[in-house]
Amino acid sequence: MANVIFISPNFPTNYWQFCRELKNNGMNVLGIGDQPYDELSPELKASLNEYYKVDTLENYDGVYRAVAFFIHKYGRIDWLESNNEYWLERDARLRSDFRITSGFQEEDIPRIKYKSRMKEFYQAAGIPTARFHMVDDLRGCRAFIKEVGWPVVVKPDNGVGASDTHKLSCLQELKAFLAAKNPEVSYIMEEFVYAEVNSYDAIIDSQGNPIFETGNVTPISIMDIVNEADNSIYYIVKDLPSDTKKAGRATVKSFGVKSRFIHFEFFRLTQDQEGLGQKGDVVALEVNMRPCGGFSPDMMNFANSTNVYKIWADMIAFDRSTVEGGPHAFCAFAGRRDGKPFVYSHDAVMKKYGRQMRLVGRIPDVLSDAMGNQMYVATFPTQKKLDRFYHDVLLCEEGK
Repeated sequence: MANVIFISPNFPTNYWQFCRELKNNGMNVLGIGDQPYDELSPELKASLNEYYKVDTLENYDGVYRAVAFFIHKYGRIDWLESNNEYWLERDARLRSDFRITSGFQEEDIPRIKYKSRMKEFYQAAGIPTARFHMVDDLRGCRAFIKEVGWPVVVKPDNGVGASDTHKLSCLQELKAFLAAKNPEVSYIMEEFVYAEVNSYDAIIDSQGNPIFETGNVTPISIMDIVNEADNSIYYIVKDLPSDTKKAGRATVKSFGVKSRFIHFEFFRLTQDQEGLGQKGDVVALEVNMRPCGGFSPDMMNFANSTNVYKIWADMIAFDRSTVEGGPHAFCAFAGRRDGKPFVYSHDAVMKKYGRQMRLVGRIPDVLSDAMGNQMYVATFPTQKKLDRFYHDVLLCEEGK
């Protein structure tokens, strides 16, 4: 029986399903987290063979001791994973320290976490990338902006989501950013790309081949949602466009990805842009060596009539999928922001779209900056019906 350690199996709250499918596939599933065992959900408890509580997952020594305990009790660990961007570096360090070879090692982190390093691998795959400059001083930044023009985007070179990401449109905003930025953080500045974000989401086997593929579209950037406290929308596509699939597969090969659930982001240009391409072309954004966040795994299931939790666990156990998919649909996420004067009340939304709803509820505070406060997840057979749903759910009273 293979031993699998799952870090933070209780959060995100839907991740217990990865553990359930691992256990159903005959794995010895060992959880490490900082939530007391008695507070774990019954579903998660039933999905784990054993759980080790640490005081905090932020303390490496405590997590190290937990892994050592499991090795002493069960022998060699075959897999260690969190499927979480926040713990990606921690996972790699633990694998390196305990010689767990199934997964990224500590030496791999720069090329998969630092946005400046990612660009060379995208370029090797033949995918254009936005021009960039590592933020130094006012003089250096102004020289770069003279080359690419306003606006520009600045963000941590090693960052999660849209945290500390800023769109700068004038010299005054640049000066304010340089005065206020965290001196301990390395920032990257990029030319602004006029585009929507398209993703390539896949589960990759040990040979670097996809055993499941899908993707999503984000018409509003996460940066704008966070910085402007806007509503959040994105949707899983009914069928993955061929150019997204081609770019995603090329990126998988360039980065040497094996045995992972991945979320790669690309720009799809909304207008011609010099040096990048024509309207509709695909341009590189960034790689994420984990599943798309929030409720996306469940949305992938709804859109593809499948079970990505099991497909991932099958990849771990069998290096292939035993899941057969069914009919495809668009799966929409709408995250409404509290305090906005929506025309349709919650009851009105449910009355009109209740039959299409797959998930409805409040979004955890830790995710609300990027996802809004009240979520609606629904499936639709056509783009026209998807667009109508977004129009109705997000419609606000005129002038408010």
